[in-house]
Amino acid sequence: MYKYLTVIISLLVVLLSPTAGHAESSFSLCPLHCLEERVLFLKTPAMTGVDVEVLQKELKETGYYNQTVDGIFGETTHQAVISFQAARGLKPSGMVDEATWQALADTLELPVSATKPEPPGGKISIVVDTTNRILTIMSDGQPYKQYPVAVGKYSTPSPIGTWKITNMGRHWGTGFGTRWMGISVPWGTYGIHGTNRPGSIGSYASHGCIRMNNHHVEEIFPWVSSGVPVMIIGNPFEYEPGAFRVIRRGSRGSDVLEVQRLLKHLGYYKGPKDGIWGGGMEKSINEFRKDKELPADNSVDRQVYEKLGIL
Repeated sequence: MYKYLTVIISLLVVLLSPTAGHAESSFSLCPLHCLEERVLFLKTPAMTGVDVEVLQKELKETGYYNQTVDGIFGETTHQAVISFQAARGLKPSGMVDEATWQALADTLELPVSATKPEPPGGKISIVVDTTNRILTIMSDGQPYKQYPVAVGKYSTPSPIGTWKITNMGRHWGTGFGTRWMGISVPWGTYGIHGTNRPGSIGSYASHGCIRMNNHHVEEIFPWVSSGVPVMIIGNPFEYEPGAFRVIRRGSRGSDVLEVQRLLKHLGYYKGPKDGIWGGGMEKSINEFRKDKELPADNSVDRQVYEKLGIL
């Protein structure tokens, strides 16, 4: 039986390794559309989902919605949106677009304190716990300060693994909030950033990035620099679109990365540990399946997971 603890220990061991997260991403910003969100509006049947729940929660906090937060965009929610838009000088269309989300964020966000907190004195690293949705700033290996975050949805999970900060910027664009810190994930562009949807903090809501309240990301931004280690912990197999999904050529993600590690340890895989299934993975899986007397196939399915000791 594959122990989840083993994954965490292996990540801790390599967190401060000079080669951890070495692959520098050359992707353009968000090739996976990590901020692509739908516009909410009144229709039949009614739109439903976590984004509607977040909207209702934020409207409730601003005093425009006093009904149950049920995640259903009905007439009451529609009228609350119209009232909010009119009060904020927006076109009262009832359609929740980026301008409306930003106005909600501006209303709800706490102002940045004039008194800057004392920076940590030791070597900085970052740990993101996807189970509890908490980001911890570490100083010389000890917890210094914690912040609530939103992480990837189960259909678009955050990248489990050990990485490094590769680039930093201010005001990258709508949806990223006020600060961006890119992470060296080789199969896509992910980062730690602010948000114009503070109501999503504490939930599984993003397309893989780590969202923070703007005043929190602004607080840690001066403490972080390129090269700072980032460890994102969680179960790389269950925290995917479908627990222990069948993976094959073209698959990308933390589960692919962990299979690569195991196959390399067993001597089957010679390629890079990058979470991307390429030709090298294809060859190693075919050899592994043959040696284990499994049916000829080019996939990692339940039988392969069992032979690898994951299940």
